[in-house]
Amino acid sequence: MGAIALKQVEKTYGHGAKANKVIHGVDVAIADGEFIVIVGPSGCGKSTLLRMVAGLEEITGGEIHIGGRVVNQLEPADRDIAMVFQNYALYPHMSVFDNMAYGLKIAKLAPAEIEQRVRKAAKILELEALLERKPRQLSGGQRQRVAMGRAIVRQPAAFLFDEPLSNLDAKLRAQTRLEIQKLHAELGVTSLFVTHDQVEAMTLAQRMIVMNGGRVEQIGTPEEVYGRPATRFVAGFIGSPPMNLLSGRAEGERFIPDAAAGEQGATLPVAAPRAGALLLGVRPEHLVLDPAGSWTMHVETVEMLGAERLVHGRIGGQNLTLRLDATLPAPHRGETVRLAPMPGRVHWFDAGTGQRIDA
Repeated sequence: MGAIALKQVEKTYGHGAKANKVIHGVDVAIADGEFIVIVGPSGCGKSTLLRMVAGLEEITGGEIHIGGRVVNQLEPADRDIAMVFQNYALYPHMSVFDNMAYGLKIAKLAPAEIEQRVRKAAKILELEALLERKPRQLSGGQRQRVAMGRAIVRQPAAFLFDEPLSNLDAKLRAQTRLEIQKLHAELGVTSLFVTHDQVEAMTLAQRMIVMNGGRVEQIGTPEEVYGRPATRFVAGFIGSPPMNLLSGRAEGERFIPDAAAGEQGATLPVAAPRAGALLLGVRPEHLVLDPAGSWTMHVETVEMLGAERLVHGRIGGQNLTLRLDATLPAPHRGETVRLAPMPGRVHWFDAGTGQRIDA
């Protein structure tokens, strides 16, 4: 069984006055066969957390359970995991077959068993025609598939992926994402995948762990995280483009953005959950052009992105982005347009703590 549990896991570098705590009490339970993505900006601690699960970093506090065992003191080789790294780490002088079989040979498996496992993994990853080639004869995407094949033949309790797609170009990343999804559907092995790319996170995850500054901001399905962000950070990080966040003052069904000199504010579809200083959030696709709307935006730029346009401007001196279908007429730079948020699509956050406020 490949269930993973992290219980108040901490990591601190150094001691005393020079101590630097980088992971702050992470708690998460990952079910057997679940695909979890840890996502966050560079330096948030996501790779450090993954390396602690793998045993490549010692933990300072808490417990890590894999398959029901506490593995804090176990070496990486004894944790029944297989890791796929950002760099392919293939042996350049070995063939694809030998790269995939090397770990099994070290484990002294029978030659027939090694042959069977490598051939099966090669078939899953469509590498059968490449088994005799050397890494230098492969594309970047093929090398990454070999690295995944090397992990598959181990038949571990869990796969750990450390930003495995970051060295690939955009087209290959999209293709490899699909391959990883198919791989998980076929093997059903518990997987922990680290990335800074929120598009990768949204497309791959069954559940996401959003991290910031060594802390977990939110755990949930992609739909939950996108539709009901728990904090201001999650709202601004998840989504491309991210959620619009306006600081201001709520007064019932009115919202007056900060720096809205001379403006009367904007009418809300529903009254704010409380009066006073708040952050208002609304996704770019949840704003509509409305001649009767009370939100006045001064257009600064318009981006054409094929099937859609992004209209960037300002409301009350604050940045605002509107997403429009490309079939609709778009406003021009310098124009002033009126907008309205869709009912039920406005989010509220505490101005001080950044925590979500529900009505």
